[in-house]
Amino acid sequence: MAAINDLISQIENPELRKRIQAEVDRMNKQKRFGLVFEEHLPECAPLYDIPIKRGALVALKTGKVSEVYRVLKIKGDEAECKKKDADEVATFKVNELVTVAEFGDAIYPYLKPMDSVCNAPDSDLWHTLIEADNYHALQLLEYLYAGKVDCIYIDPPYNTGARDWKYNNDYVDGADTYRHSKWLSFMQKRLKIAKKLLNPKDSVLIITIDEKEYLHLGCLLEEMFPEANIQMVTDIINAKGVARLNQFSRVEEYVFFVGFGKSAPALTSDSMLDFEITGNYKQNVGDVIPWSRMLRRGSNSHREHSENCFYPIFVNEEKEIIDSVGFPPGKGNSRQNIQTPTGCVAIWPMHDNDVEGCWQLSRAKFVQALQNGTAKLGRKNKLGQWSINYLNQGLLNEIADGSIVITGKDERGAVILERKADKLFSAKSVWNRKSHDASLYGSVLLTSIVGKKFSYPKSVYTEYDAIKFFTKNKPNALIIDFFAGSGTTLHAVNLLNAEDGGNRRCIMVTNNEVSADEAKALLDSGYHPGDEEWEKLGIARYVTWPRTVCSIEGHDVKGNPLKGNYLGSDKPMADGFKANSAFFKLGFLDKTSVALGRQFKEMLPTLWMKAGAIGKCPTISEDIPDMLILPENKFAVLIDEMSYMTFEKHIAEHPEIETIYIVTDSEPGYREMIASFEDKNTYQLYRDYLDNFRINTGR
Repeated sequence: MAAINDLISQIENPELRKRIQAEVDRMNKQKRFGLVFEEHLPECAPLYDIPIKRGALVALKTGKVSEVYRVLKIKGDEAECKKKDADEVATFKVNELVTVAEFGDAIYPYLKPMDSVCNAPDSDLWHTLIEADNYHALQLLEYLYAGKVDCIYIDPPYNTGARDWKYNNDYVDGADTYRHSKWLSFMQKRLKIAKKLLNPKDSVLIITIDEKEYLHLGCLLEEMFPEANIQMVTDIINAKGVARLNQFSRVEEYVFFVGFGKSAPALTSDSMLDFEITGNYKQNVGDVIPWSRMLRRGSNSHREHSENCFYPIFVNEEKEIIDSVGFPPGKGNSRQNIQTPTGCVAIWPMHDNDVEGCWQLSRAKFVQALQNGTAKLGRKNKLGQWSINYLNQGLLNEIADGSIVITGKDERGAVILERKADKLFSAKSVWNRKSHDASLYGSVLLTSIVGKKFSYPKSVYTEYDAIKFFTKNKPNALIIDFFAGSGTTLHAVNLLNAEDGGNRRCIMVTNNEVSADEAKALLDSGYHPGDEEWEKLGIARYVTWPRTVCSIEGHDVKGNPLKGNYLGSDKPMADGFKANSAFFKLGFLDKTSVALGRQFKEMLPTLWMKAGAIGKCPTISEDIPDMLILPENKFAVLIDEMSYMTFEKHIAEHPEIETIYIVTDSEPGYREMIASFEDKNTYQLYRDYLDNFRINTGR
């Protein structure tokens, strides 16, 4: 809008200028169908490990990352820069600048090892934490795992207007006509890539949100994922309530479940989730299973609403059985015209005051139900009127899934039912569970581990329950959280694996921003983003990674054993988890150096992740070998084509190797070399990597 208004202001004719302005204002007030918001480009991210050079896009470390300059020339320790899309030229110290990448720029990411924790040396399962702006991390993850992810769980910023909102790059014009545009634009870009990560045949996207944005998020999800099954659940996370000025206190937040393909929440049992979360109003074992009345009540319960469901049921009162079933008299015809068999009475669907109603089932379905034993003659009431009963669809579903079993039939042919002790049933859409208390099992739990304050961490049991619904039957699921925050998701996945012996793998992504107060204090002390003193106080290094290490090893950051047991089990927190995790920082490579094979060492962790992150991430010395044969990681790399024959022999000796990388510039040569590896996943380096990040730009 700012650009249009600027053009209008250049119109010299005042009358024409006024008329055009009025029409533009009128158009702005018009409402369109669907979710309407202003999309914003560019979104910028600082790249601290990319050197400042002529022609690069840069920003001031202490300024807004969206205020971008182009470096014209560098002389000594100073850089002459021209502000993008403006004539302003300024000179800055090189060490005051940082290279930036705009939305859509080609980037060539790599993973720089930072740390690791190994509490299960015999296991080849390794989780991953990536310190990065999540948009660029998602671009890397798309290269690694497109269409392979089983579950994405994210807890994005809630757009409350708080100053501590992370990922705030100030890239939106303050003239937005819709206050939600910035947040929606931000989310849309990331969800587009997330969609490419998820397995379209069977996967789920789980997003938590509060009342500020749940309506807009719901509309965005419907527009972006029309093929998905979307449902929102209400979760009570603070029964005491959070006070809101002149409003009701908030006790809940909302969880969107976006299911793809055959994805569906697992049925639950009393042993899996308790009464609070399931809202289980079904009968207990041993209770009488109620049959429903055939007479329809409520809306659409009169004869004119369903003529096919208005028919007589003939009862032999002496034998107390249903003798036969009559046909509907037809629209406009009196029921009196229907002849009743000898020795029977006609039971019609009648309401009080002789008002003609209708049955729940059509004649054909009722006759079939009689034959199946799922419909029967009920009792005669005090007024001498017979009731007709049947089993509704809910009970039929329970019979189908085995929750209720048919043990036989009575003397009149009606089925005899018994509810199984290990019944399974669907959870309800309102969760009210003490273990979901974000204060006690989020903030308090986190503080007991890392001893540091973090705003609004999730209860580990909230994420545990949500993820378990969709990965209960997927012990090898790949789970991603690209708004990792304090690291609750990995904690929950480890707890789930410990419970059922699963090997679910979790990848977390979080930036390393510091709080507003910490940023001010650091700037006052002369530190800038990228400095070690600054970086060590960021989220990833100050909270997420320490929590990961401590929860796996079973102690707090001071080395003291964690106290207490995990809820619902006798597992002491001090026992930790039999799990491993690697910590990386996302960096960026020079594409020319990659193409020339000069950065193989930097690329090795990326190749490890693409091969499944199996076993500990390998490392190499400065000398690059002719080949890497890594059976413990289930991948191999041919670096020197001249060593192909030896390489092929090694592969034959290690059938456990599943992924093969071939470094070659020759497409025909690559095809010829992989001919012997038809049962392997093969990739041509470095073309596969470079092509991916050149093509997947301009999103």
